[in-house]
Amino acid sequence: MNVEFINPFLSSLLNVLSTMAQTELKPGKPKIKKDEVACGDVSGLIGMVGPQTKGSFSITFDESLALTIMERMLGERPDSINEEVTDMVGEITNMVTGGAKNLLGEKGYDFDMATPIVVSGKGHTITHKSEGAKILIPFTSDAGNANIEVSFDKI
Repeated sequence: MNVEFINPFLSSLLNVLSTMAQTELKPGKPKIKKDEVACGDVSGLIGMVGPQTKGSFSITFDESLALTIMERMLGERPDSINEEVTDMVGEITNMVTGGAKNLLGEKGYDFDMATPIVVSGKGHTITHKSEGAKILIPFTSDAGNANIEVSFDKI
């Protein structure tokens, strides 16, 4: 997969979380993901379709990081992942994908975004609907880990 498609999601995520939740993430080394098991406790998944390609993006948070982001954004920290936390993860998924869509649009790639789906629980799975490789990028922070996955059909 072309790195031109991955970097907009990475930079959009870093921007959204630093701006909205005063949370700095440190990216790790990208790798190809072979299975569908999520690397965390709560995930947002969104599909994208455009004239050139189709694909999907997901972000998965450790529970500790999701709760910290909630606290930093809204001033309250739930005891565990609840409906408000899953709503927030859906919104973050939307904001990150929207930011990436703008960056990709500047390079001539256009796509429409679906409504995000949020899944939570230990060992939950994420199913990407595209034929391309799933690229996983891990992130670390002071409050826990996050992982993004990006998958596009061949361009």
